Amino acid sequence: MNHKKVSPNQLWEWLHDGGEICIADVRDGGPYSRSHLLAAVSIPLAQCEVLAPTLIPRRSTRIVLCDENELMAEKMADILVPNGYEDVSILAGGINSWQSQGFQLFSGSGIISKAFGELVESELDTPRIDAEVLNQWHTTGKRFYSFDARPLAEYRTISLPQATDCPGAELVLRIPALLADDETPIVINCAGRTRSIIGAQSLRNAGVKNPVFALKNGTMGWQLAKFSTLHGQSNIAPQPEVEGIAMARSHALHVRDKYQVRVISLDQLRTFQEDVSRTIYLFDVRQGDAYESGHLPGSTHAPGGQLVQATDSFAAVRNALIVLVDDYLVQSVMTAHWLQQMGWDVCVLEGASEHFTEKEHDSSSRLNIADSKQKKVTASELEILLNDKKCSVIDVGESYWYREGRIPNSYYSMRTKLNHALMRFRYDETLVFCCGDGKFSAYAAADAKRMGFINVSYLDGGRTAWRRSGFPVERIGEDTDDLVLSETDDMWYPPWARKEGVDEAIMQYLTWETGLLEPVSKETYLKFSVKK
Repeated sequence: MNHKKVSPNQLWEWLHDGGEICIADVRDGGPYSRSHLLAAVSIPLAQCEVLAPTLIPRRSTRIVLCDENELMAEKMADILVPNGYEDVSILAGGINSWQSQGFQLFSGSGIISKAFGELVESELDTPRIDAEVLNQWHTTGKRFYSFDARPLAEYRTISLPQATDCPGAELVLRIPALLADDETPIVINCAGRTRSIIGAQSLRNAGVKNPVFALKNGTMGWQLAKFSTLHGQSNIAPQPEVEGIAMARSHALHVRDKYQVRVISLDQLRTFQEDVSRTIYLFDVRQGDAYESGHLPGSTHAPGGQLVQATDSFAAVRNALIVLVDDYLVQSVMTAHWLQQMGWDVCVLEGASEHFTEKEHDSSSRLNIADSKQKKVTASELEILLNDKKCSVIDVGESYWYREGRIPNSYYSMRTKLNHALMRFRYDETLVFCCGDGKFSAYAAADAKRMGFINVSYLDGGRTAWRRSGFPVERIGEDTDDLVLSETDDMWYPPWARKEGVDEAIMQYLTWETGLLEPVSKETYLKFSVKK
């Protein structure tokens, strides 16, 4: 099928016309992280059946697909158009033509959010503390509070001594109730810089009286200084009681008023949703356990700290409307006041908690692909098959998390490399595909069926369901493991996940991050506005 093409110059004009647009880079995560358009979000062809309807919910959205040579973009368009996407174009000549016309390409991920963090520190002079000074506080017994603003999974991977986990948007909700006085300093850290800066400045913006510091260069800076770290910790700041919630709401209301955060009712939300010409993202910004216990029907889970840190992972359509949901107008207000300074049209929903009636995740929005409905097996059924040596498991999820905790003896392949990876198996062998949550693996099973494999299925709920059933996982340290059937170029690997040269990788990363603001500022369609 021949699809519309758009030139680099025309795309640059579209980015400035104020209309909704999604630029989707359809390559795997590795190539994307090495070089891409700043405004392009990563929607890999290997994951498009699940990601596209979530990231691009309105089927009449203007979409531009890009890759290196148009081939993968054509394949993606062949999937999107029959599924009702009406306005799909391909960047003529791919990202190389974009660069040849004098436009910039960027490396890394979450770049817009990270550049914004650097601007916040520059404009507001967010106080920071060096690793050496913080270590001196540790060794001399100085009293201070230490909070890690990353999600619990990252915190468990590596953390600082004394640090308690408190993911970004939870800081203003959970910390005030833990403070014994107004004098004890608070230190906020993350892996690198952005969430440390945004977290520390969130507490300052909310009017917390204690001295607040961002740990300069986060956990990476701490590692470079050769100070000790912890692994496997699960110490998370507790949910506040009634008095603590009241304190947090008082801080959030101060932010709401100072930054003029727009608050809407459910009736207003429904009116917005009736407008078919506008994309609306309805994000629940609480933690995962709260979301799973009950949420507003139709809302998507997007923890507030991560939404600010990696906005393009949740909202792919530029100039869309973002509506945020929580219990107490705390996490939502704190998230909203940052997003609006990043240039998003954003508001928070009040009165939502009375309607947190949905507990199941909606899977009906996945794209319809011929032969995609494959047989699924439960974790218990898979365990029996493995014990009886009656199947082979092929993991097509993120390679980093496969390395960190795979189903024992499971194979790994990028979905885009299955043609080669499956050559070692007989066509009559029983193959069970899995990934992190089970969403993508059904489509990989369909790929195998189309290749001629007869007995294929996928693990319902993926590796998460396997772990929750109490079954063991194993960690591997080398991609040379004979169970790894393809390259692992599906994602960007953080410096601490490298096999060698970790210190050099960390220094390169921090140099890259602190240097983002200058090139990003040349992308004139961005509208950052930090309020003092």
